[in-house]
Amino acid sequence: MRQLEYGTTPDAMDEYIKIGENGYFIQYLPKPIAEDIARLYSFHADKHGLPGMLGSIDCMHWEWKNCHVAWQGQYTRGDQKGPSVMLEAVASQDLWIGMHSLTIKNGTAPPSPVDVNGHHYERGYYLGDGIYPDWVMLVKAPHNPTDEMRKKFKRFQESARKDIERAFGVLQGRFAMLKTPARSLDFDKNRRHMYCCIVLHNMIQEDHGFSIGRKEEKMIRRNPPRRLYRNLRDRDAIVKEIRYRQIQNQLEADLTEHVWNLSPYFRTANNNE
Repeated sequence: MRQLEYGTTPDAMDEYIKIGENGYFIQYLPKPIAEDIARLYSFHADKHGLPGMLGSIDCMHWEWKNCHVAWQGQYTRGDQKGPSVMLEAVASQDLWIGMHSLTIKNGTAPPSPVDVNGHHYERGYYLGDGIYPDWVMLVKAPHNPTDEMRKKFKRFQESARKDIERAFGVLQGRFAMLKTPARSLDFDKNRRHMYCCIVLHNMIQEDHGFSIGRKEEKMIRRNPPRRLYRNLRDRDAIVKEIRYRQIQNQLEADLTEHVWNLSPYFRTANNNE
């Protein structure tokens, strides 16, 4: 805690502190279960007026001071001053940070169907910005809307995406280590430091009662993730479905019409609750 809070070197504490491995990573960075997704759907629909929203996705850069010279080209982007470690994460309205993507990498995901404007979709979605591709599970704001309906949806989408910016700001505010350049020579150590900060951040959110979905062990055992595909042919079908532009355009059109039909006082009423 002293290293994370004040940014002191780990060598200064090696002699009197040792931390053993436990189940904190599994408990506070778990895969979502069906009950968690249902609560996220309900909470985000009430707060942001967006049905089927799982959270917002974005990236945060952590400057890497002691990056090896041979690696600097790999970890440097044009919009950054030097090498950095990039965290790509998802955050919900309660500032809970995690990797809650319904990924097809390992072929498992909980069932998460949702109805938007009378149309049925098999999965929820995340709010992203222009750096992300046009996939079904990534809903972005219109680039340059001209009609009032799309302008209203752009305001709602950008307002809801502030969740991830707030989460990153709170994370860096709690742990000064993430605001100072990383001094470790090993990328894996930097990764573990980042995960440690996220786990502690989620523990604080849960302790303060701000967690939308509590990951209880009995619920995880009762609702194991289902297989999305059994072979490569099924996997290719899932990939094709996620990248299908027609479904993505239909989802954005449904969300735009849904937001347009909301009461003009929707956001004012929710902010006063």
